[in-house]
Amino acid sequence: MGELLSQVGAFVAQVEGDVGVIGRGLVFGLGAIGPGIGIGYLVGKAVEAMARQPEAAGMVRTTMFLGIAFTEALALFGFVLTFII
Repeated sequence: MGELLSQVGAFVAQVEGDVGVIGRGLVFGLGAIGPGIGIGYLVGKAVEAMARQPEAAGMVRTTMFLGIAFTEALALFGFVLTFII
């Protein structure tokens, strides 16, 4: 295990340029995957609920927008973390 870490360290030392840009891209990209999946699932289930019970569409829509806001906050955390790194 120690030999592998030393080889990785030697490889990283050979890389020229700003590797932080790659890290920032990965942080934001991976940080956006979860909220993207979550919002897609949330909206799909909300539309399904509204189709099954149209009389409850107002309440479902309000709850859906709250869920979208909370889920989108996770993507914003990833965006802010991109600038912190």
